[in-house]
Amino acid sequence: MEKKIYAPVPPHVEKVGKAVLDAAFKVHTALGPGLLESVYETCTKFELTESGLSAPTQVGLPVTYRGIKMDAGLRPDMIVEDCVIVEFKSVDTMHPIFDAQLITYLKLTGIRLGFLINFNVVHLKDGIKRIVV
Repeated sequence: MEKKIYAPVPPHVEKVGKAVLDAAFKVHTALGPGLLESVYETCTKFELTESGLSAPTQVGLPVTYRGIKMDAGLRPDMIVEDCVIVEFKSVDTMHPIFDAQLITYLKLTGIRLGFLINFNVVHLKDGIKRIVV
């Protein structure tokens, strides 16, 4: 299977992505691993909004099929500045379904950059996966 080559992510999106990672590192440093996902989501949102960024959480994402908007129960954890999607995890093992979940959100929104961030690791750098579509 041939790997797709994507155009570079625009600089302003990269800047937002860096802000997301900076906030996540700050939260992980303060709280450490082992808490519920919702705690990390709430604290990361706080850090991002403190820095002036829009970061709504758990907003319903409709699916448009044959011109009709449908509720498929999709709720991305966080969409930052309408250009980066973040999925928070606090698990022992990351599973491929988590990638599929984020890729689904990216494709349905047209947003190109997303992060899966697993806070249940000693070093947060080991829990971050960047996905570009």
